[in-house]
Amino acid sequence: MTFAEFWPEYVRAHRKPATRVVHFVGTIGGWMLLGAALVERRWWWIAVAVVAPYALAWIAHLTIEHNKPATFQHPLWSWWADQRMVFLMFMGQMGKEVRRYTGSS
Repeated sequence: MTFAEFWPEYVRAHRKPATRVVHFVGTIGGWMLLGAALVERRWWWIAVAVVAPYALAWIAHLTIEHNKPATFQHPLWSWWADQRMVFLMFMGQMGKEVRRYTGSS
């Protein structure tokens, strides 16, 4: 499976806006924690910067989307797709992607 084949599956697994918002908050928060860890030289914060976004995303999948996170089958593509999704959300384009692959918003 290529990333181009994986992306539509990832989008369909994130069809609910609330799930995407939780991912957005977790991912942006993780990047902010990573930056703070580097500036403050608090190296253990890096672990929190990695774990917290995944924990939030998994909770969203279990409680909002009611599906299994893609992390377990495709960890690297899942991470890359999350970064892409957050970027598209920031640009206001993720809804278009969801409609493209699911027919809904």
